[in-house]
Amino acid sequence: MSGLVLPTRGNNQANGGNGAAAAAGAGGPGGAAAEADSQDKGKGTAQAGDEAGAVIPGVNGIVPTLQNIVATVNLECKLDLKTIALHARNAEYNPKRFAAVIMRIREPKTTALVFASGKVVVTGAKSEDDARLAARKFARIIMKLGFETKFTDFKIQNIVGSCDVKFPIRLEGLAYGHGHFSSYEPELFPGLIYRMVKPKVVLLIFVSGKIVLTGAKFREEIYQAFAQIYPVLNEYRKP
Repeated sequence: MSGLVLPTRGNNQANGGNGAAAAAGAGGPGGAAAEADSQDKGKGTAQAGDEAGAVIPGVNGIVPTLQNIVATVNLECKLDLKTIALHARNAEYNPKRFAAVIMRIREPKTTALVFASGKVVVTGAKSEDDARLAARKFARIIMKLGFETKFTDFKIQNIVGSCDVKFPIRLEGLAYGHGHFSSYEPELFPGLIYRMVKPKVVLLIFVSGKIVLTGAKFREEIYQAFAQIYPVLNEYRKP
């Protein structure tokens, strides 16, 4: 099993809820975009930048590319969302549809969900540093509107990565051989959902060889999960 931690049936069921939530998140804007981006651009090999320095032994130089980072921060003050929506640039607010202001900035290209409680969710960053920089920029924008904001409890909640192993995979065989970890219902979703226990990462595996990894809190967990799953995928490689 190449270092995979086999859970008990109870643990596997306990992890199912979180895994399903992560998979659902991956199937949403973050994961769908990662899969589409992986297919369109053919990413997955080592690139310049942060990923280029990553060393993963035994995976033929394939390094997962970070596609989306979701982070949260607490501004520790109550916010008037109507005021923010009226005076901030690139902000929209429709309280009947969603109880938060949606704000966007171009550099780094990110989106923020700003709640009246002062909690902010930042999505779209490609690195941890960009996520923190974007969160600070959103906080500064709100502060300039007259709110006494602080910058506390910044935390990365989810990292989504993707790559391409460059060979087709027998998903039926993988689902059968790794039933404790796998969920595969092709009539509902074309990919196999693989819930890894350690690290706690959910992988969406497609027959084409495209892989989306989500649920990680640190980029090292993305790399570690891929290093563990690669030999398994190679085992179920289509001839």
